[in-house]
Amino acid sequence: MEVILETIRQAYVAAFKRDAKERGEDVDTSDYEAAIDPSSGEAKIFGWSIDEEGNPTGDKKDVTPPGFGRIAAQTAKQVIHQKIREAEKGVVMDEFEGRVGNLISGTVLRFDGSNVRVDLGKTEGLMPAEERIPTERLNPAQRLTFLLKAIEDGPRGKLIVLSRASDDFVKKIFAREVPEVASKSVEIVGVAREPGVRTKIAARSTQSGVDPVGSCVGQKGVRVQAVTTELGGERVDIIPWSDNTEEFIKATLSPVEVMSIRIDEKAKTAVVVVAEDQLSLAIGKEGQNVRLAGQLTGYKIEIESGEVTAKAPVEK
Repeated sequence: MEVILETIRQAYVAAFKRDAKERGEDVDTSDYEAAIDPSSGEAKIFGWSIDEEGNPTGDKKDVTPPGFGRIAAQTAKQVIHQKIREAEKGVVMDEFEGRVGNLISGTVLRFDGSNVRVDLGKTEGLMPAEERIPTERLNPAQRLTFLLKAIEDGPRGKLIVLSRASDDFVKKIFAREVPEVASKSVEIVGVAREPGVRTKIAARSTQSGVDPVGSCVGQKGVRVQAVTTELGGERVDIIPWSDNTEEFIKATLSPVEVMSIRIDEKAKTAVVVVAEDQLSLAIGKEGQNVRLAGQLTGYKIEIESGEVTAKAPVEK
């Protein structure tokens, strides 16, 4: 209550100064305060002269103009409405803050350049350009699933940041489509992703008898296909995680048959030898396969054949 009353008092002074200026009065050589009777709501304005440094030079006087009650009532109404809107927005933001890191549905509202405004029902969210899937074409009124990535402080208050390009978005989609991931009997250990093109995930079982790859793929591939559809056709490779580095690197390059591997644990590099006819498959289009394998394993991987050596740079 006191916060609202103080806000109204400040608004009364601002309203008084605005009207006084319109009447041609000089308000810069005086200071003012508003007094409100909490019981009746009656408001009065008191003013006193000040010097150039803002120090009082005169006595406090009642300077309430005739008809100020009407101006005060309108101002109070505006302030109270504003405070209610701020309180409502605060409640909405508190609700969404509890959902950070989870999936949320929304409708494409409009485009701010390459950023996307999304209607979330009670409020709006923003999907920045860098959080979009580059190959995805969006249309107004299109309903999609997003990751509620963060709530940030912006110039106009709190801003809900959404993402479809995040690695965590892939994890949450798998949790939605695969009961074993949701129940944590299968854990997604790592994700290497080029949004809109291809993703490699490493999965392991935390419960005996549960096949992590089979669980994520689903019967006849129905589960991984649902994930691919949500990602706009993005190809998803599911790899069994292993704490044996050599076996894990081999798995990330599957279905390529690896002839041998030389690993330097200190330099975090691995030289993988494959048959010559599988060299291009191991490297992938524009180096994508070996690049994603490197991201997933944390090693810089070089692919070699028995006769020809081909190196693909890996983004770590």
